[in-house]
Amino acid sequence: MTSFNGYKALVFNVSKKYPKWVHVTASFSSISCANHVQMVSEADHNPPNTTDFDAKIQFLRSKLVAGNLIRVLDTTTDLNSAIKIFKWAALQNRFRHTADTYYRIILKLGMAGNVHEMEGFCIEMVKEKCPHAAEGLVALMDSFVRHRRLSEAIRVLVTMNLGGYKPSIAILNLLLGALVEEKRDFQDVLFVYKEIVKAGIVPNVDTINFLLEALLETDRINSALDQFKRMNKKRCSPNSKSFEIVISALMARNRVDESVNILGEMFDIGCQADLSFYTCTIPLFCRANKLEEGIRLFRKMRAAKIVPDMKICGVLIQCLCENLRLDDASKLLEEIIESGLTPGDNVFVDIINGFCKLGKYNEAKIFLEDKSVFETSPHNALLEGYCSAGKFVDAKSHLEKMFERNVVDDFSWNILIRWLCENAGIQKAFELLCRMIVSSFIPNCATYSALVVGNCKLKKYDDALELFHQICSKYWVLDSTCYSELVEGLCQVDKIQEATEVFCYMSSNRCALQSSSLNMLINGVCAAGKVDEAIRLRSLAYYSGTFCTSATYSTIMLELSKLNKANDLSVIVSQMLEEGCTLDAEAYSILIQSMSAQNRTKDSALFFNLMVREGLVPDSKALANLLSCLANHSQLHKILVAINKLVSSCDILNSATYNILINGLWKEGYRSEACHLLDLMLERGWVPDPLTHGLLIGSVVKEEKGGETLAYANFTIEDNVDNILIEGLGKT
Repeated sequence: MTSFNGYKALVFNVSKKYPKWVHVTASFSSISCANHVQMVSEADHNPPNTTDFDAKIQFLRSKLVAGNLIRVLDTTTDLNSAIKIFKWAALQNRFRHTADTYYRIILKLGMAGNVHEMEGFCIEMVKEKCPHAAEGLVALMDSFVRHRRLSEAIRVLVTMNLGGYKPSIAILNLLLGALVEEKRDFQDVLFVYKEIVKAGIVPNVDTINFLLEALLETDRINSALDQFKRMNKKRCSPNSKSFEIVISALMARNRVDESVNILGEMFDIGCQADLSFYTCTIPLFCRANKLEEGIRLFRKMRAAKIVPDMKICGVLIQCLCENLRLDDASKLLEEIIESGLTPGDNVFVDIINGFCKLGKYNEAKIFLEDKSVFETSPHNALLEGYCSAGKFVDAKSHLEKMFERNVVDDFSWNILIRWLCENAGIQKAFELLCRMIVSSFIPNCATYSALVVGNCKLKKYDDALELFHQICSKYWVLDSTCYSELVEGLCQVDKIQEATEVFCYMSSNRCALQSSSLNMLINGVCAAGKVDEAIRLRSLAYYSGTFCTSATYSTIMLELSKLNKANDLSVIVSQMLEEGCTLDAEAYSILIQSMSAQNRTKDSALFFNLMVREGLVPDSKALANLLSCLANHSQLHKILVAINKLVSSCDILNSATYNILINGLWKEGYRSEACHLLDLMLERGWVPDPLTHGLLIGSVVKEEKGGETLAYANFTIEDNVDNILIEGLGKT
């Protein structure tokens, strides 16, 4: 181990007059410390080499000085032996441990992870008032941080604070930075920060920056913003790094407008940004399509004589092109080339795509010629632009020129072949394919996918399947569009088994299918009465990352409902909710109808209440079955709140459902609610059926015979009953 003397040069303030020591525990002398360590050593099942230990002790008996002890400790690899030697030295007359000898033993213990013993020696070192103890503790902190023994470094810091030492903010920032970089628990960072405050050390901007990073890493965004706003009150103005940390955190959380405001504050206070800030923020603003902010930062960067790299220039050109500012993009490209930077292919591709979006195909062609672009990607971008605009003749002409200049690749051919296939030109596609093969380009997966699409467009599904089988034999996969085209096409011509085969192969390769295509396949499988197969396909869909919509689930649920498989239906609902798919009106209606058919009143009422709470309305059949089921089991009162919401917001209830509700609620003892529904029914001009009519009249007669008058709210029910009688007897 090297001496810590070099650390004396560190910025480190030690009180000129040491204060009285603050003892954490009882008196802790060298001997007591050594005895404690000895007990730990004796428990070790691997005792040290006695011969080597005795030889070292014998050497030190006549030459016990700090330098010799340090050399012995440095050459002692066994930790227990080193502790015993250190303890032995402490017991010798006329010898006193130095900060350097403490440094050696503390470092050994810390590197071995023996934090408790290490801390004991740290406290002893302070208590003994060893000369240069402060520098020794700083050296220990630095060594522990460099070796990422951060818990040990924290314990050294605590000892320093207890001893009254005030380490420099530089060494403390070194520890904080390591904690943040290692993504240690936020409480560790907070503990160190509190130790800084406790010691009366004034934090600087770097300290606050590390605290900001720790807060943001643990998603304490509001606390971080609060600390950022209070930096000036702590006498440390935010610097370039402060703004970089806050802006990047806000952008990562899609709080773009707040980032723009923070950037404005930075400009207002005249904070000078550095290369790191520009490298971080310009791409962020450009990717968020905040072009003006990106341009402003780029100009400030140049004004500060900071040379932008190709990454910054590239992302700015991309943003300019996306906003169709091709002149600015071209000008910036010229400046890049003149500065000696080499633009990547992606830069030329972005500019070509911009020209194509504006329909300036000739300008794009001239641009490639003027810039002597011999990379293939920009030329392929122009080919795609031609094809997207239906300019196949121009695309073919450009392909021939590319071939002459030897800048064509297999993707170039596939662009044209794909366009022909998608536009029912498969015969011409085969002709172009022949030229491709003759030109020594081998058809690949993209070529076959294009041909599959071409056959699907012409409804030649047998030919498409043959090509698919060739793809399988080569262990290739279809692209997403081709995959959906083939599955949907096969389903449309009732080739459900073949569509299932395609789906299973692609799913086994973790290829996702479009949700609409999967829905079509599941519909076909269920229509064939193979609901178990449909459930298996749903599992494959989950495995491959295909999202199942509520419509897909509803199809399976309906089939299970028809088969009275209520338990299987519940499993499907659980899977549906677990995968984050919400129930729609159709799914709820199927569930309610199935549960009602099984006389599962509790479940049917639960789903109905949930459905109405979410603003959905069941179909009339499901509602009728639900009401009939609940009425038969005298459970209509369990859906009263939902029913009241329905009658106030929609007209789904007809006279039959009103009769069921009024009759059932009356029998269940909810007479005021039944009367309220009767009022609503009469307002709509409907007459109760004989059963409901008889129930109400019978109740009135019964109560009058008992010498009592039935009291309804506002006495409206008696009037309504009279009206019923009038209507029933045909009176005017």
